[in-house]
Amino acid sequence: MVTFGAGSDPRAPNTVMTMTYVIASPCVDVVDKSCQQECPADCIYEGVRALYINAEECVDCGACKLACKMEAIFYEDDLPESERVHLADNAAFFAEILPGRSAPLGAPGGAMDLGPVGVDTPYVAGLPPMATAGV
Repeated sequence: MVTFGAGSDPRAPNTVMTMTYVIASPCVDVVDKSCQQECPADCIYEGVRALYINAEECVDCGACKLACKMEAIFYEDDLPESERVHLADNAAFFAEILPGRSAPLGAPGGAMDLGPVGVDTPYVAGLPPMATAGV
């Protein structure tokens, strides 16, 4: 279980949400999408610089982790300490009002039907460009 805040800092706790698999920093600026193609629940949503797993829609099968060429997907309990911020950040993508949107994304019921969201969390948007871009 993860807590996250209502502001732009996903480390400011005040809300609780269950999380299963988490997409971490190796995905930022790569957005390979091999995980998205393998996901039977269609719960991996596309931002601008990263992908995000919707915990409410995830069936916890691990297909995404196996398909990820960047090794960016971790089960929440296996996240390295240096990647822990992505646990709250993945949850914030769905629960907080993102820049340019009028409401939280919530659980839209399928990433493919929705298409690219066109925005990232403030945390990911504020990261410097990653050296792996274009890989």
